[in-house]
Amino acid sequence: MSISCIFSNMLRIILLLAGGVLFGAPIWVPVFPQVYVKQFLDQQADSGGETTLRASDGSMWTIAERGALRDQRLFHSKRFLPCDQVSGFSEPEKGRVRVHTSCGTSEIWFESIRLSDKAKHYEAIAARHDRHGFVADMRDGKRVSDDNDGLWTAMYAVGKLFEYKVSKSPDALARAEKATRAVLFLEKVTGTPGYPARSYIDPTEEKPKDGFWYWTEDRKYEFKSDTSSDEIVGHFLLFGMAWDLLPEGELRQDVKATCRRMIDYILKNKYYLIDPKTGKPTRWGKWTPEYFASVDGRGDAPLNALELISFLRTSQHVTGDARYDAELKKVIEEMGYLKIAGQLKELREELNYSDEELAMLSFYPLLVYEKNPVYRKGVLKALDDWFENMRPERNPLWNAIYEIGRGENLELRRASIETLQRLPLDMRKWTVENSWRRDLPLSKRPERFGKRETTVFLQPDERAVMKWNGNPFVLDGGNGGRGEDDGTTFILPYWMGRYHKLWGER
Repeated sequence: MSISCIFSNMLRIILLLAGGVLFGAPIWVPVFPQVYVKQFLDQQADSGGETTLRASDGSMWTIAERGALRDQRLFHSKRFLPCDQVSGFSEPEKGRVRVHTSCGTSEIWFESIRLSDKAKHYEAIAARHDRHGFVADMRDGKRVSDDNDGLWTAMYAVGKLFEYKVSKSPDALARAEKATRAVLFLEKVTGTPGYPARSYIDPTEEKPKDGFWYWTEDRKYEFKSDTSSDEIVGHFLLFGMAWDLLPEGELRQDVKATCRRMIDYILKNKYYLIDPKTGKPTRWGKWTPEYFASVDGRGDAPLNALELISFLRTSQHVTGDARYDAELKKVIEEMGYLKIAGQLKELREELNYSDEELAMLSFYPLLVYEKNPVYRKGVLKALDDWFENMRPERNPLWNAIYEIGRGENLELRRASIETLQRLPLDMRKWTVENSWRRDLPLSKRPERFGKRETTVFLQPDERAVMKWNGNPFVLDGGNGGRGEDDGTTFILPYWMGRYHKLWGER
C-alpha cells in the first residue's frame, strides 16, 4: 500500500472518530423532465381522441382501468385529470398530449427544469401559508391553527437556513428569521419560561374545536396547551441550526436564551414537560424512567430516550454550558438512556411513521454535534435500527440524515433525487386511490389505522400528498383537495442535501 493511501486512510479514521463524515463529490443533478398539467373542465363528456397514442416524443399513451398510462407511468386523480374515466388521447401540439375523459380534458406536457426551480415553486406555496410567521395548515383556502405549528415551522425555518448558507440569499434569510421568531414566540406567549404552546390564535381567528386553550393575561392571544414532544423536537432542531447558521445578532441570542430556558424547564421538572395550567405532565411530554417502565411508555422508550439525549447535546452545543454535558453523561452512563435508545427492535409495539420523523429529527443534531466516539457508536447503532424500516420509503430527508451519519451512499442519494423530482407541483390534498391497482401487492395486514397498504414504493405523484410523518405505503388518501401542504417536504431535504454537498447544480 502506498504512503499516500495509508495517510488517506489514517485521515479518514481520525475524522470519523472525531464525529466527522466524509463524502466524495456531490451528485451534480442535471435538468430533468417535470410534468405540467392544464385542465379544461368546461369540456364535458369529452369523447374525442384515439384509444392509444404514440406521442411525438415516442411515449405510448394507453387507457388504464382508472386514469391513463404514459408507458408505465400512471396519471390519475384530480391532480392530473378531471376524472379517471378516460376515453382517448390526442396531440394537437407537439409534446402536449390531451387526455380526454367523461368530465373534461387535461393537457399534459413535460418541461426541463432544475431542482432549484422546483424549490422556488414550493417557496411560493409556502408563502401563502404564512400565519403569524408559521407555515400554517391550509383548509378550504383558509390558513388555520394546527397542533404542530411549531414543528412544521421549525422544519421550514431549518430548510431556509440551509438555503441561506448555500445561496447567501437575503430573501431566504428573511424568511428563515421570520419563521424562527414565530417558533420562539410559542414559548413567550404562554407566560411560563421554558414552556412552549402548540399554537396560538388572535381574537379574529377561528379556534379549533379540539385541545386545551388559554388566554394570555392581556387577552391578545389564545394559546393551545398540552404541548407534545413533537413540538420540543422541532424547537431543539431549530435551536441548533439557528445558532449555527444565523448571522450574529439579537435573534441568535434569543435562540440561545430560549434553548436554555426550555432545557432547564425539562430538567427542573425531572424530565417531564409540565403544563403550567394543570401542574401535570402533558400527554406526550415524558422522558422519565418511570414512564419508560409503564405500560403506556414502554413502546415510546427508545424514541423518548433518544430525544432527551439530543436535547441535552444540542443545549450544550448552543449555550456552551457544561451542566448539560454533565447531565448527558448522567443519563447515558448512569441511567442507560443510550442503551434504551438502541432497543427499538425489542420494545417497539407498532410501526408509527410519525415516530420515524421525530427520531430522525433527533438523530440529526447528534450526528452533527456528538464527538464522543463511545456515545457516537451507540447513536449510530440506534440509527441503523430505525433506518432499517425507512430504507424502502426512499425518503430524501431520512436518506440525507442517514448518509450524514453513516457516510457516502450513492444509492440512497440517487433515490432521494428521484423522489424530489417526482414530488408533485400541486400540493393540494386531492383524493388519490390506488387500492384498485393489480400491480401493487398488498401487505398481509392493514396498517395501524386500519388502512390498506402496499409493500412496494409508490412514487409521490401517484399517491396522496402527505408530510414526512405519513405512511407512504397507504393506498388511498387525500381529502378531495380541501387542504394543501406547504411544500416543506421538498424545501427541507433539498436544501439539507445542498448544504451537506450530497447533491448540487451547476
